[in-house]
Amino acid sequence: MTVIAAGTVVLDGRVHRPGWLAVADGRITDCGSGPPPVPPNADFGDAVVVPGFVDMHVHGGDGVSYSDDPDRAAALHACHGTTGGLASLVTASAEALVQQVRNLAAATRRGVVDGIHLEGPWLSRAHCGAHDRGQLRAPEDTEVDALLSAGGGAIRMVTLAPELPGAIPTIRRLVDAEVVVAVGHTDADYDQTQAALDAGATVGTHLFNAMRAVHHRDPGPVPALLEDPRATVELIADGVHLHPSIIRQVLAAVGPDRVALVTDAMAAAGVGDGAFTLGGLDVDVADGVARLHGTATIAGSTATMDRLFATAVRLLGTDDAAVTAAVRLTSTTPARTLGLHRAGDLAIGRDADLVVLDRDWRVARVMRRGTWLG
Repeated sequence: MTVIAAGTVVLDGRVHRPGWLAVADGRITDCGSGPPPVPPNADFGDAVVVPGFVDMHVHGGDGVSYSDDPDRAAALHACHGTTGGLASLVTASAEALVQQVRNLAAATRRGVVDGIHLEGPWLSRAHCGAHDRGQLRAPEDTEVDALLSAGGGAIRMVTLAPELPGAIPTIRRLVDAEVVVAVGHTDADYDQTQAALDAGATVGTHLFNAMRAVHHRDPGPVPALLEDPRATVELIADGVHLHPSIIRQVLAAVGPDRVALVTDAMAAAGVGDGAFTLGGLDVDVADGVARLHGTATIAGSTATMDRLFATAVRLLGTDDAAVTAAVRLTSTTPARTLGLHRAGDLAIGRDADLVVLDRDWRVARVMRRGTWLG
């Protein structure tokens, strides 16, 4: 058994100073405030222990995409505190996607990731972002069934544009297959977005980015997603995709229980500047910002979840309320949204997924399923 103690521990959504937890067989077996009942064998002094981060939208890291080397990409993000989440795929041909899904389904069975996120190919050409326009298409039953079959239950989330022909029945088909459906890369108007939510969509993919802008006479998808209590919205809080004021306003409007911070990281995460690819498209990274080669189009991010956690705390204050909100934004809300019932909180019976942070919110240690990494 491992007994962990620290000056600050966030247990089941509450800050304890000090706090402790006991781990055995990959699960949390006990926890509480104050000193532990037995001497700890992992005492982190004045550090902060929080639940492992859950990234529901990430494409790669350490120079590779999840579709090419899921173990290497996942290892990079695990070093930065990501202990759960999905491997995101971008638009590709039908044949290539089926093969990528098969490969990542195997990685899911091995526990490398918790599942697959299909971001495409059923997206709007008007808001395609860093997706191959030539491969974008409307959903068809044959392709949907082929991908679900290839995934064998590993596909957990699909992003699509609800205005496309056949999108609404596809949403219902995916929801029936227990897949989370997200609205994104879309030119949908307000009513079309509402129709998607009524059909079972429950997520807004990187809100504001790659979707119709808000207009006072044509509100589009953003207000529809924000005002519907069934919807969780992703925000990329990397300092590039969104102004801090927008993040604060969204949190003030809907609260951290309906917001999931995501990295949308591509292969350059953890590597630095240089030339990369994303879904077969050339990407240049300069000063940490990824853009499609020769354009101003942002192509994902180079962020990691520890950076987003620190950003959230600093945006919200640094007091206990800010820390607990940051935990919900980076762990609790995304885990709940994806149905990962053993992740997202430090509580008895949950997986022992945790991050030890120093007082500057930098990662000191990471535990995944009861095992220290590194």
